[in-house]
Amino acid sequence: MTDDLEDIPTRHNMQTVAFYNIENLFDLRDSRFTNDNDFLPESVKRWTPKRYQNKLQKIGFAISNIGRQETGKHPAIVGLAEVENAKVLKDLIASKHLENCDYNYVHFDSLDERGIDVALLYNTKAFKVLHTETFSVSLVDNDGTPDYTRDILLVGGKLDGENIYFILNHWSSRREGVEETEFKRLAASEKVSEIISWLTQEDKHAKIMVLGDFNDTPQNESLKRLTEDHSLFNPFETLRSFTRGTVKHRRQWYVFDQILVSTNFFKSSKNEFEFFKANIFDVDFLKLFRGPFKGAPFRTYVGKKYKGGYSDHFPVYTILKK
Repeated sequence: MTDDLEDIPTRHNMQTVAFYNIENLFDLRDSRFTNDNDFLPESVKRWTPKRYQNKLQKIGFAISNIGRQETGKHPAIVGLAEVENAKVLKDLIASKHLENCDYNYVHFDSLDERGIDVALLYNTKAFKVLHTETFSVSLVDNDGTPDYTRDILLVGGKLDGENIYFILNHWSSRREGVEETEFKRLAASEKVSEIISWLTQEDKHAKIMVLGDFNDTPQNESLKRLTEDHSLFNPFETLRSFTRGTVKHRRQWYVFDQILVSTNFFKSSKNEFEFFKANIFDVDFLKLFRGPFKGAPFRTYVGKKYKGGYSDHFPVYTILKK
């Protein structure tokens, strides 16, 4: 993959903003605060140092290549889902393919029951962090007990000198059924709506990007509400087909991972970022290349079975251009 990219010129007027659910990046230590028992060296999954290092190398390689075809460089901003803690982020940015990429990260521990959070990697040479904040989504299970899920992360700062806000999400899964869990994703959507309203009250020209694994498609109510209420543009509405998506479940493709942008990315003045393109980063090395699931994401685990791949999701990305 990298060989044919060596001669791509670096485009200084472009930056890549990416999002990647990296499928359970847990460290090797037993944490009192997270439900990480599956991801320990002596667990059923046998999460060993060798497997952990392999995962870091693979995810690092994938990240370093997102948007490189278009920009000639690694992404300026990468939203991540399913990271256990700050340690795994430190290990990731120190891994072979990222160690020279000048990445730092923004991460807060959330109360999520599985112990996984969202985080933001950023190239310190391209982005200066000015504001970070987390927002909880208040959910209650059917029996009245609190249901703790991932917090929403807001990061504001200057990308090549221009103010942009990033809202990172990993909404509740559909595991207990699409309809049964829809209220949870609608609650998360409502929280994002509040954050956008607050940002645009402070600055009516705020440039905003909403990134995430939404566990809903662009056609679902939770995302439709955001695009309609805040006139956001969702380029991933047109990207799904029978042969493409970001996750595959029961032989069907879904676009759960998306990046939405405020429409002022289309009416920028000179020397401001404009939306250029968006895509799913579904290159061949991230896919299974044979067998009945050929073309699906090459995962680290299928159930408790170790496969040694990257993730059960493909990354998504947006190219901004000045």
